[in-house]
Amino acid sequence: MTHDIHIVGGGLAGSEAAWQLAEAGFRVHLSEMRGSGERTPAHQTDGLAELVCSNSFRSDDAESNAVGLLHQEMRALGSLIMRQADAHRVPAGSALAVDRDGYSQGVTRALADHPNVTLVRERVDALPEGPAILATGPLTAPALADAIGGATGAEALAFFDALAPIVHFDTIDMDIAWKASRWDKGEADYINCPMTKDEYLAFHAGLLAGEKTPFKDWEKDTPYFEGCMPIEVMAERGIDTLRYGPMKPVGLDDPRTGRWPYAVVQLRQDNAQGTLWNIVGFQTKLKHAEQVRLFRTIPGLQNAEFARLGGLHRNTFIRSPELLDPTLRLKNRPNLRFAGQITGCEGYIESAAIGLLAGRFAVADLLGQTLPPPPVETALGALLGHITGGAEAETYQPMNVNFGLFPPIAGRTKKADRKRMYTDRGRAAMTAWLNSLPTGAPADI
Repeated sequence: MTHDIHIVGGGLAGSEAAWQLAEAGFRVHLSEMRGSGERTPAHQTDGLAELVCSNSFRSDDAESNAVGLLHQEMRALGSLIMRQADAHRVPAGSALAVDRDGYSQGVTRALADHPNVTLVRERVDALPEGPAILATGPLTAPALADAIGGATGAEALAFFDALAPIVHFDTIDMDIAWKASRWDKGEADYINCPMTKDEYLAFHAGLLAGEKTPFKDWEKDTPYFEGCMPIEVMAERGIDTLRYGPMKPVGLDDPRTGRWPYAVVQLRQDNAQGTLWNIVGFQTKLKHAEQVRLFRTIPGLQNAEFARLGGLHRNTFIRSPELLDPTLRLKNRPNLRFAGQITGCEGYIESAAIGLLAGRFAVADLLGQTLPPPPVETALGALLGHITGGAEAETYQPMNVNFGLFPPIAGRTKKADRKRMYTDRGRAAMTAWLNSLPTGAPADI
């Protein structure tokens, strides 16, 4: 055998797992079907770790935010995904948003050039016999999905995920829209399009009446994930749901009036040049022509040109709490580990984090060592614990990292103080765990 481990899938999780193993000195065979003539319903390029939805890794605040703490922990463990995200960062206030093309190209180049990585553009239809990590993501090819179903003895679960439209900056009317962050915190990183009450009500009615793309047979009866809800589905929940969600006007003073608008549509920078901006929270299943017509009724976007329109696709994940052991191995086939969204974690950075852990656990196996899971007080440990046993298997659903997955803080404290207590406790636990790591697994804190 010309490799020590086979990784199937070159998304965020597979790329991060490959990096961790290669940096530890092990030979990695990395299979990625894109580039072999294969495509998924969501991807548009052959690049590794392609971002198919938002370009944001969400909050980078490690003092009071669970995902920010996860960023910090991954940086301490030499994460390739975080290294490239930092290198290709674009303005987004306290969030970590990236130039999606530059970021993906950086990940691809790092792995393709690594002497311990063999990147092969191929579709894998059968489960590997030797040590392997399956990180095929939420759009696993049908043949491999069938093989996974056969090995697990359990039916895979599925949910919908959605894509938000992207607008060319030079087609936004900045005499109507303005740049600002909510409450003027930090830099003015968002473009804000104000709506009056009449404009909002007409837009809401348009969402409800707009023609939608019909479901395919295999998509029917599949629940949506709450964190990526199509905007027209949110609109169906009530007349003001959007005004308390992605179109919330609170803290945004329109410079033309000095007042908060009735509703606001926000756009966030999508590339380093600032030429592309995505409409925040506007994932949709509206037909493309309907999207163009309706979104051009938004003040400031009346002449908008779209680099990408919204879309919707089905995601698949396994029932991890009953199928995987605490180190992400399939219980009945321990040569196989799972990583990324197929495990039921949700979000770019969560997928990469589980890939990082899968890689680290595999390193320990190959060295003949035992790597204890990170403490549940850490963001990594809390997320891993949820996936591998903390959640109820029968009702298991995708989950972003959040403080609700952490052991609770004892006693009654103010909300702001409690968040800081979570992160302080997490950093202390992470430091102790890092100091216990076996040799051969690089870390830098």
